[in-house]
Amino acid sequence: MRAVVQRVQMGSVEVDGRCIGAIKKGLFVLLGVGKEDDIKDVEYMCEKIVNLRIFEDKEGKMNLSLLDVGGEILVVSQFTLYGDCKRGRRPSFTGAADIKTGEKLYEDFIEMLKTRYPMLNVQTGKYRAHMRITSINDGPVTILIDSKKQF
Repeated sequence: MRAVVQRVQMGSVEVDGRCIGAIKKGLFVLLGVGKEDDIKDVEYMCEKIVNLRIFEDKEGKMNLSLLDVGGEILVVSQFTLYGDCKRGRRPSFTGAADIKTGEKLYEDFIEMLKTRYPMLNVQTGKYRAHMRITSINDGPVTILIDSKKQF
């Protein structure tokens, strides 16, 4: 699994002109599922993202997690994180999971967040939908995470 994690002051997602998810201070997560991923990747990403210490403490040092600051999380599926642009000009998405697997693991990730961290406000996009995303980045702070630790 791959994720782009952004610290935000706010974030929202629209489908067909209707807001389906919105958060205030917290994390905006673009989540991609790879064809080699399984539930272990879901667990790793869930724990890693929620516990990332990327919020500032009283001294201005990034030392607090989403849980520490009582933040919210907005998760949007993003298969294009597996776009390979090494050859040619058109990305290849052969590293992305098939639709069924991708949706299942995306939903597993959401469910794991809600189950393990019931105090979190977990908002989502809609799998395979055309979405309009709005966010106000805070910092900006943007972190790339890969469950296979390729970067």
